[in-house]
Amino acid sequence: MIEPFLLAVRALGKSVPGPRELFRALDLDVRAGELVAIIGESGVGKSTLLNILAGLDDADTGSVAIDGIVLGELDETARTRVRRERIGFVFQAFHILPYLTLRQNVALPLALISPDQAAASARAEAMLDAVGLGGRGDGYARDLSGGELQRVAIARALVHRPALILADEPTGNLDPETAARVLALFADAVRGNGAAGVMVTHSDASAAIADRVLTLGRDGLVERRGV
Repeated sequence: MIEPFLLAVRALGKSVPGPRELFRALDLDVRAGELVAIIGESGVGKSTLLNILAGLDDADTGSVAIDGIVLGELDETARTRVRRERIGFVFQAFHILPYLTLRQNVALPLALISPDQAAASARAEAMLDAVGLGGRGDGYARDLSGGELQRVAIARALVHRPALILADEPTGNLDPETAARVLALFADAVRGNGAAGVMVTHSDASAAIADRVLTLGRDGLVERRGV
C-alpha cells in the first residue's frame, strides 16, 4: 500500500534509563507542504522524538517512514544517506563547525550529495542572505552571536531542499523581529518545497505559524485547539 503521508509514524514508544517511559503508541502523519508544531512540558521527550524522526536515535517500539522509506529497515549506511539527502535538522545546540566558514557550513549538506561545489557555494550564499547574513559567508562561528549562529543553522537545514525539515526550538535565541523573519522562511521552505515540517517549540508565537499544533505527553500526541 502506498503511504499517503510524507512522514508516517506508527505506534512509537520510547523509554529512558531509570527506567522512565517518555511516550507510547505515538502516531503522527504529516503531509507534503504541512508544518506541525509540537509543544509539551520539559522532559516529556520532544527532542528525543525529533532525534528518532531523524534516524539519530532508535525507538523501543513502532516505526518511522519518510516518503515511504522505513528507517528501521535500513542499515546505518543507508540511514545516513537518507539523513543527508532527505532530512534537514535545526539543532538546539546549532552544531556549527568552527573550522569552516559560514558559507562552507551552510553548503555542507549539498557538498555531501553533489559534486557541483560552485552551485553549492552559490546556494549557500543565497540562504545566508535569506536569513539576514548576506555578505558574511567568509566569517567564522567565533564572530557570531547565539542568534546569528541559530540563523546559520537554519540556513544549513534548508539549503538542500529536504523532504523532511525538523527544528528543535528554531527561534530560541532570536529577537522577535528576527524570529518572525526566520519563522516565515521556515514555513515558506516547508510549503513552497512540498516538504513535511515538524517543529518543537515552547513559544506560542512560533507554534501559531503551524498548520497544526500537537501536545506531546506519555500517551502520544493530542491536537491543541485555539492557538
